[in-house]
Amino acid sequence: MLADGDEMRIIAGGQTLVPLMAMRLARPKRLIDIARIPDLAFVRKEDGSVTIGATTRQCVVEYDPVVRAELPLLAKVLPFVGHAPIRSRGTIGGSLANADPAAEIVLVAVTLGATLIYQDGTRRVEVPASDFFLGPMLTAMPATGCLVAARFPIWREARVGVGFQEVNARASDFAFASAAAQIALDETGICRRAALGIGAITPCPLRLDGIAEALIGTRPDQAGVRAAVESALADIEPLSDLHASAGYRRRAAAALAARAVIEAYAAAKAAEDAHAR
Repeated sequence: MLADGDEMRIIAGGQTLVPLMAMRLARPKRLIDIARIPDLAFVRKEDGSVTIGATTRQCVVEYDPVVRAELPLLAKVLPFVGHAPIRSRGTIGGSLANADPAAEIVLVAVTLGATLIYQDGTRRVEVPASDFFLGPMLTAMPATGCLVAARFPIWREARVGVGFQEVNARASDFAFASAAAQIALDETGICRRAALGIGAITPCPLRLDGIAEALIGTRPDQAGVRAAVESALADIEPLSDLHASAGYRRRAAAALAARAVIEAYAAAKAAEDAHAR
């Protein structure tokens, strides 16, 4: 059906597409409802990763025990996604396929290095999240493709903590700036692995690998992280609109990133203490 023309759109939960249609920003002639395809709704732990089907509802993932145990960062951000009624219908794949730069699930996918899987005719294609998102509402998936799953890597370390921070006009609105961090500590409380991402300030979320690598072998401090993020963003022109200027987004992103890292470090320390007991 998708191959028949470019005026078709896929709908699952409809929490993004329906508002876009109401505002006349999307005007498809036909909708293809995939919400009741059973093979697209699942959460599976397999081969060092957790794979989530595209039509799995966000509220299901929010409380899934596998996600809570193995993907703490995703579990952390899901309560920030819209409101409870939205999460009861919205899907994981719908958020990823929409590619809003302020979307929390998109930020987690980039930060953790998830793999997005789509079906295009008889082809099944796997794309790293860093290559999947090309810009606001723009992905590497062709018009004839349908997102079928997202695969998130599991961190095997025993002492893992996560942090998430965002600023918006009202709770559950789209963020003006956001930051997500995941940190693993060794037995002495030193950072041995880190991931840091910033969302909502550029056309696609940014994964700050250089800063994450610099955290290894240290005990992170908020001032140091903030200075490093400010330096990393110095040559980047953030988005600017009626809600927030570019300068505000740059300053907010640096502050939020520092808070997210410290939050993740504190959570990892708590996990370390629990492990010791």
